[in-house]
Amino acid sequence: MIRWLIVLGVLYISTLGLLAIRTRRRTKGTKDFIFAGSNIGLVIGFMSFAATLFSTFTMMGMPDFFRTHGVGAFIFLAFSDGVMVFFILFFAYHLRKKVATRGFHGMSQVLQDSYQNKWAGYVYFICIFLFLIPYTAIQIRGIAIFLNAAFPGFFPIWAWALAMIVLMLLYSETGGLKAIMFADVLQGTILLIIVWVIAWSCIESFGSMKEMFTEVERIDARLLSVPGPNGLFSFQFLLASMLVIVMIPVTQPQLTTRLVIMKDLKSTQRLAIAVGCFAMLIILPTAFIGFYGAVRYPDSNTADFLAGVLLFDQPGFIAAAAIIGLIAAALSTSDSQIFAMGSELRSLIAIKDKTLTRTRIGIIFFALAALVFSLIASDRLVMLARVSFAGTALAAPMILAAILRERPPSKWIVVLTAVAIVVFISSLLEIIPSTIGFLRMDLALLLILGMFTAISIYVQDKSGRSGQTKKTT
Repeated sequence: MIRWLIVLGVLYISTLGLLAIRTRRRTKGTKDFIFAGSNIGLVIGFMSFAATLFSTFTMMGMPDFFRTHGVGAFIFLAFSDGVMVFFILFFAYHLRKKVATRGFHGMSQVLQDSYQNKWAGYVYFICIFLFLIPYTAIQIRGIAIFLNAAFPGFFPIWAWALAMIVLMLLYSETGGLKAIMFADVLQGTILLIIVWVIAWSCIESFGSMKEMFTEVERIDARLLSVPGPNGLFSFQFLLASMLVIVMIPVTQPQLTTRLVIMKDLKSTQRLAIAVGCFAMLIILPTAFIGFYGAVRYPDSNTADFLAGVLLFDQPGFIAAAAIIGLIAAALSTSDSQIFAMGSELRSLIAIKDKTLTRTRIGIIFFALAALVFSLIASDRLVMLARVSFAGTALAAPMILAAILRERPPSKWIVVLTAVAIVVFISSLLEIIPSTIGFLRMDLALLLILGMFTAISIYVQDKSGRSGQTKKTT
């Protein structure tokens, strides 16, 4: 495996280097560096969006989630992603319509302009910083613990994490967003192929898919039903999960930016459909890998299970390709998120600044913050990812109000969003209870924010119509 790993590793890094250098030569000015020229075609746009959305946690977290919690994980993610596709069609149309007349420097700037209040941008930026940094960190940590388990004693976890950050910064600082998008295409292709090859190997080890499910039922029949052996997949969990996943393209800037920079609306609509197909293709094989782990590694910890199923149970070439695929996935997603936060920082405080200095400094700062968090985060990758999705989802009502309305929405929406973020973090830290009555905290906060925003818009429109009537009379 080591020989294949060296060969594939050199090939992968060389390809990244060539892409970065090629893109750097064609990058002219801020628009090319930050927004990839804003003329992205369907194939690159779709693969970049999908690769950013389905990252390291898909290949590492989801198999372990199936192994631990059972078939309900498919409902948790696949069904939610299906709903998200339809919402992308709706949101992308209104977002592109909004920015067509005002320009796009980042979602922070869109919010400040729409609310005519600088705090709208600040609240959004604080929200994505608090919840995307942990999500970025789990990509890095996931690979670090995996490599540490695969090569015990070779490097400590912090050294693997540091190496990932250095490689990521070199690439993004050299080629900008377009280079990252080219890398996304490479990463998405590798990830899709590798996950299916390993899944097929897992099925063949049982003889057939039917025999695999028979063995899973023998180990623990609860894995084949909801709420699963640990009772996780309750109705509230699945509903809250669907809401927060559907809102990912609305609230996470690395995805929002990709919807804006597509060359036209038709390409954006096709992107949404293609992402839905990719979601089904990438999630289904992780279920087979997870059920394989439920039978072969029922009592192993996450790192040992992943090292076993992805490395030690596979031929040398496949194991080496799996390592490269995981590294590529982590680099691609982490790079996109950190780059997006750097761009948002620029849109927040330096819209008229024509240089890229502040953006580059911001990217480095966010990368270091992700590195620090990756060293203290737990190994529960999927649950950490879900917390990140839930946290950013709190900004969704505020964003949707800004995108769907021509008039400035009420500033109280911004205030309530800030309060909700504080309350949610307090519940995570166990300062306050994790429920409100019988509702989960994340679901309760989303419902409260959604209802308040809807009522606020209704009252504002009603008062506007009343004012017009008085002027007419």
